[in-house]
Amino acid sequence: MNKILFFDVDGTLYNSEKKLPASAKEALLAARRNGYELAIATGRAPFMIDALLEELEIDTYVTFNGQYVVYKGEVVYTNGIEKEELAKIIAFGEARNEPVVFLDDKRMIASVGEHNMVAESLDTLKYPYPELDSSYYMQNAVYQTLIFMEEKDEPLYCETFPNVQFVRWHRYSCDILPKGGSKAVGIEKILEKMGITLQDAFAFGDGINDIEMLQAVGTSVAMGNGHERVKAVAHHIADHVDEDGLAKIMRKLAII
Repeated sequence: MNKILFFDVDGTLYNSEKKLPASAKEALLAARRNGYELAIATGRAPFMIDALLEELEIDTYVTFNGQYVVYKGEVVYTNGIEKEELAKIIAFGEARNEPVVFLDDKRMIASVGEHNMVAESLDTLKYPYPELDSSYYMQNAVYQTLIFMEEKDEPLYCETFPNVQFVRWHRYSCDILPKGGSKAVGIEKILEKMGITLQDAFAFGDGINDIEMLQAVGTSVAMGNGHERVKAVAHHIADHVDEDGLAKIMRKLAII
């Protein structure tokens, strides 16, 4: 058997307390014993999932919603917004007091200090306020940029910057992705390395940024706590992550 399971982190592997339930860990390890490859597919940065990768002994992952992809410990694909385009978005946001946070594979850098929308958003990820460097993107490879603005202002950004996509993950924050960028693209890069097709891949997720990968793979699962738009595209719907939903659905699908 040559099949692979891709798991989102927040709301899928991690419960509402940002912890990996014992039942989920046991299910993943059982799936590996049954011959399945395990992989992560997250909007988070690589450095944000170090502990999870170590705990589960996983070395294949899609991070930054497909912008930084690693297969068996080797970086196989990277992508990002062009610096010129990013500069325009940053300037537009600055004029509106809507800051950004830059991320690469090792760190997170904010464009301004002590901004309430930045603080609240990152607190949900259990991350402290980042260091400051408004020009960080000019001297460094940035794989993900977060823009902090309210949902009511998102259409304005989408209209002003049609060459990128804004994927919301918090009431105050969106990921800025290249047009066409997604977890699905990252997954395809890994499957190419493995020599298998999308039909041999399973994906589990709960958020808006999971929609493309759930539509792409052969078998898709939306968590019970997931967004309604996510549930609408999935082949299967699991119970809530806090109710051992992941382990239950993996048993139902005969993965374990």
